[in-house]
Parts: sequence; C-alpha cells; structure tokens
Amino acid sequence: MRLIHTSDWHLGRTLAQTSLLDAQRHFLDWLLALAVEHGVDAVLVSGDVYDRAVPPTDAVRLLDHAFVSFAGAGIPLVVVSGNHDSAVRLGFGRELSARSGVHLRTSVAEIDVPLVLKDEHGPVGIYGIPYLLPDAAMAELGTERSHAAVLGAAVGRIRADATERGIDRTVVLSHAFVTGSAASEVSDSERDVRVGGIGDAPASVFDGLSYVALGHLHRPQQVRLEGSATRLRYSGSPLAFSFSERDDTKSVVLLDLGPDGVEEITTIPTPVPRPLRQVTGRLAELLERAVTDLAHLAESWVKVVLTDVSRPVNPMDRLREVWPHTLTIDFRPEGERIGTPADLERLARTTDPVEVCGYFVEYVDGAEPTDAERAVLRDAVERAQRHAEASD
Repeated sequence: MRLIHTSDWHLGRTLAQTSLLDAQRHFLDWLLALAVEHGVDAVLVSGDVYDRAVPPTDAVRLLDHAFVSFAGAGIPLVVVSGNHDSAVRLGFGRELSARSGVHLRTSVAEIDVPLVLKDEHGPVGIYGIPYLLPDAAMAELGTERSHAAVLGAAVGRIRADATERGIDRTVVLSHAFVTGSAASEVSDSERDVRVGGIGDAPASVFDGLSYVALGHLHRPQQVRLEGSATRLRYSGSPLAFSFSERDDTKSVVLLDLGPDGVEEITTIPTPVPRPLRQVTGRLAELLERAVTDLAHLAESWVKVVLTDVSRPVNPMDRLREVWPHTLTIDFRPEGERIGTPADLERLARTTDPVEVCGYFVEYVDGAEPTDAERAVLRDAVERAQRHAEASD
C-alpha cells in the first residue's frame, strides 16, 4: 500500500504581509498530480490545514477546490485538525465529505473511527488524532492535564479498536509536539502549544503502531524511537513560512507499506515559488553587490539586515529597485553604543523630557540627535507642556 503524508498547509498564511495563496494553490495541484502519478491509496494531512481558526474566504475556496479535485480523482484524503484550525469549522459536513472520500477527524469521538483500506496483505487502519488541547480533552479521555496523557489515552483507544477489528497494520495521523531520542527541530513559524509548562509528548506513546504521520513542526524530520519498529515522521510544511526556514528543503513523504509495516519512506521536494534569502551589511555596500555577486537575489524573497550606524533614508524603496521582492528589513547597527542596562541607567539619571526624547532618537537611529533635531524635540515638548497647562 502506498500513501502520501503531508501537513501544515496553513492556507491563508502570508509571509511578511505577502500573500502565499497562489503558491499554496500550485502546491495543492502539484500534490494531486503526484498522488495520481504514484498511484497512492490515500493522502494523509496531519493538521493545520488553515492558518487560523476563522480563515479568509479565499483560503476556504482553495480548500474546497482541493477537496473536490481529490474526490474527482478518486483519491481518499484523511485530514485531522491542528492547533491553528477550528475543529468545528474544519469538521463541518464530515459525514457528507466522507461519501466523497474526504475523511475528516476533528474530535475525540472520531479518534477510534478508522478509514480501513485493503491490499494483498490484508487491512490497514488509518486513524486520525486531531490536536488535543489537554484542558478541553482530558475530561472526555479521562486523563490528567498534559499532552502526554491525552495522546496516550487516544492511542490506547486506537490500539483497542484495531485489536477488535483484527487490524495489524496501523497508520496514525497526529498533530502534536512529539520528541524522541534527539531534540526536535522547531522554526520561528510554529505556534507554541505548551500548557502548564508541558508542551511535548514522548514518542513512546505511539510504540507498536506501524507509522505515525506527524504534523505541527515545519521542518521535515524523523522522530527516533529506539528499539521499536514504529516509524514516526514530521512531513514539515510544504512552503517556508519564515526566514528561519530559508535553508530547509520542503517535502512530502511517500510511504510504502508491506506485510509487516513500513517498507520504504521517500521524501519528495515540493515546488518552491521563490527561494528565501537573507543578506547582511550596510546599505551602500549591498546596493553595489546587487549588480555583481548578489544579482541572483532579484528573483528571491529577501530579508535584509542593515548594519548602518545611522538609519538610511528610504531603504526599502532603494532595495526594491534592485531586489523587487524584498519583504522585510531589520536594523542591527554595527558598534551599537547603547544596550538595555546602560540605556536604563542613563534614563534614571535625567528628568529632562527633551533629553529622554533624545535618547529615544539615539536608540532608533543609532546616533545622537543633531542640533536641529534637538530643536525640533524641544519645540514639541514645550508645545505639549503648554497644552497640558492650558487643559488644567
């Protein structure tokens, strides 16, 4: 049996206020073509289908397009809700969707309701565990308040159901922060799921299953479970959602099951709409390099870290003349003279509002205000003081 595992689509997400909807549409069309090409038996989507609980209408239309396309191709989808999704909204029309081959798992009650597929070796049970917020799920599952406890109880239900049905090969989708024998790699674009300081669950809660299709972490990675035949993997997000992911190879997982479980796992790179690049330096130097060794950045999404001591004038406009897809600028002045402790100490020694304003200018600009700027600050402060006195 052959399956595709993907997750964290985050439909409706932006990158530095730039819409990713066209890139997400391209990915979904590519995913369908890939599934058809490899003759897969089902596609597994491990949560965070949307980027937020109330998604924009364009994202809803895009998901509808994807569901209709997969249903038309006769390729089943198994989808669980993630911590970014509204379980109620994503699960709407669950029974009707199932008749078209779109199997939504968004509640505790559906954890032990598998999609059962068969090949020459017998049945495979595909179960879905949505994101389980301990506060919301612990009563229904009869557990204590932790991610490990609610996941353990969910897997217990799955094991019991599979035993009752005589299913030896089990594939489970789970949207959670699962850790194994090595530290899991997080990125800047994941939302923290810690509750009461306990945010992760050990891989051991899944021991004995054939494959665990994980969602939540955006970097593709294996989760090691020593001494077990169970294979756990994060597919990662299909697109980069932050510049911290600029060096990641985004992918989906192609999974082959044999008579005894997982036989082969292949990662297939996803389409890259534009590469993400980050450059650091002074503005004048970067503009010079934009026509030489950095000319290739013209087709990339770019983050620029400027090290000028004083903030340049209109840096974004000037950068976009050479790199049209510059998305964000950070300022980290070289030789910055003011750190937080020193800044607070100086503020504690003055009561002059003009001097306080001058410190702010120095903090923002990286240089002391000029005499002309101090004159403007003094005039503004005096006007504010006169207004306050008149109001009294």
